[in-house]
Amino acid sequence: MSIQQQDVQQAVQAVIDPTTGQGLLELAQMKNLRVDGADVSFDIELAYPAQSRHAALRQALVAAVRALPGAGNVSVHIATRVDAHAAQRGLPLLPQVKNIVAVASGKGGVGKSTTTANLALALAAEGARVGVLDADIYGPSQPIMLGIHGRPESRDGKSMEPMNGHGLQVISIGFLVDPDQAMVWRGPMATQALDQLLRQTHWHDLDYLMVDMPPGTGDIQLSLSQRVPLSGAVIVTTPQDIALADARKAVTMFEKVGVPILGLVENMAVHVCSHCGHAEHIFGADGGKRYAAEKGLDYLGALPLALSIREQADSGTPTVAAEPDGEVAATYRQMARQMAIELARRTRNATGKLPTITLSRDT
Repeated sequence: MSIQQQDVQQAVQAVIDPTTGQGLLELAQMKNLRVDGADVSFDIELAYPAQSRHAALRQALVAAVRALPGAGNVSVHIATRVDAHAAQRGLPLLPQVKNIVAVASGKGGVGKSTTTANLALALAAEGARVGVLDADIYGPSQPIMLGIHGRPESRDGKSMEPMNGHGLQVISIGFLVDPDQAMVWRGPMATQALDQLLRQTHWHDLDYLMVDMPPGTGDIQLSLSQRVPLSGAVIVTTPQDIALADARKAVTMFEKVGVPILGLVENMAVHVCSHCGHAEHIFGADGGKRYAAEKGLDYLGALPLALSIREQADSGTPTVAAEPDGEVAATYRQMARQMAIELARRTRNATGKLPTITLSRDT
């Protein structure tokens, strides 16, 4: 019995994406299907980075096609293509930057910068091209967290080349001023400086630019949310009621300017004693999870209050880079994949496009 292309298509359409739990072609395209006698080959193009899941997905696809009567060798190539998402209020996208995602908290001290660095590293580990914009003019921390020293170069006299840390493209006011210099700028000056950092940096073909937002919801944060072409935002909070009160304000701010919330990260959710293993919810339990459910936000997950996370960030090698196979790094990667999936779903909803299948037959 000769295998038919339509049989292969149906088999692939029935495969469940192990990462999303949904049908594979919800967030993927099947391309270059070839049937040569009993042998089958095709490409799968995912709309989100998930390099660590490719092996499991390939195994599921090969098994589904091999189950067809008459199937012989099956070859599957999996790749990723991240699409650009339209920004709020029709703002034009930046050249060489597909998606800009703000990481915000509404208040300081909840681990927003650490979360930004590790989410960026997690996206890169999953196969994406990622940059970080340190938007905290008054307290830039990404140079320390990512272990980057020196000043950016300009090759054309008009734009800056981003610095590189652990494979990320990074820009920060911290690269341009002395470490002990206080930025005594009023809001308009700080906003203008950030706009220059964003637009006068020569970004190189980024899938995601993660913006480490300054804490609060004042004039600077509002101006950034209105002027930066954001594809979405991630909210970071602790379970504590005080932190959640400010996180609510951050959510409201983004809603008012038309920026979708891609998910909520609950940081410092539990502390496990390194000596005795006792678990204690220092800042309360599940406050962020309850708020996400109440607001209808995607709950990206919880991170522990761990000494290692702080030490690794202070040393310039955040957890995802320092312990890539560790439990905490796995949590960051799961959060990054989930955030990227949510953005990819919104992209599809905005464009209204259906998966396309490109067919050819070798005889």
